[in-house]
Amino acid sequence: MAQESFIHCRGLTKSYQKGTTTVTPLENLDLDVDEGSFLALMGPSGSGKTTLLNLIAGIDSPSSGELVIGGADITRLNRAALTNWRAHNVGYIFQLYHLVPILSAFENVELPLLLSRQGRSERRDRVMQTLELVGLSDRADHRPTELSGGQEQRVAIARALVADPRLLVADEPTGDLDRESAKQILDLLRMLVREHGKTIIMVTHDPKAAAAADSILHLEKGRLAESPAHVVTEAHSQ
Repeated sequence: MAQESFIHCRGLTKSYQKGTTTVTPLENLDLDVDEGSFLALMGPSGSGKTTLLNLIAGIDSPSSGELVIGGADITRLNRAALTNWRAHNVGYIFQLYHLVPILSAFENVELPLLLSRQGRSERRDRVMQTLELVGLSDRADHRPTELSGGQEQRVAIARALVADPRLLVADEPTGDLDRESAKQILDLLRMLVREHGKTIIMVTHDPKAAAAADSILHLEKGRLAESPAHVVTEAHSQ
């Protein structure tokens, strides 16, 4: 029996009205992604990359089509159920980090856990384990202004990881970094796939960043250049 894909999209479309014009950033997209894959999405501005990322992350809802992730058809979830699903299954990594400047690295990473039922001691252990995973346990008390750009992005990755989601989505995660810091972030993302089984979907304009992924797909005018697409882990493709 064929393995069921972790992410399964069929006919995925997103449209909205802008004045009297209908804008369709994503149209009739088919995509399958196996768990444990690292996928890079490339394409010109306006090609639908971030729209697709936000749909998969459950931040936005499609106009039509099927979107099943980890067995859950997230298009059928109401707002409260979708918020709960997202909190347990998705970590989002932004280009500009979006850290709270008055909070320490520890406090920024702890934020997603504050609404959980974990006690203070359990939260602290989880945050410190995650900061250690990204190589920043010695910077737990530092605020964002006391960190380099690469370190800030590592804190942002730790925040995305702390609830142990199966899926990480990253929108230009190296776009604001120098080449060496970018390499370190990409090495970290690859380690999360190889050693921790995370599934990562990354939007990037940088071919060198995309080359760190297992697979690269190109979007043009809301469609995949090759469709339908099936992205597999290296182990599956061998």
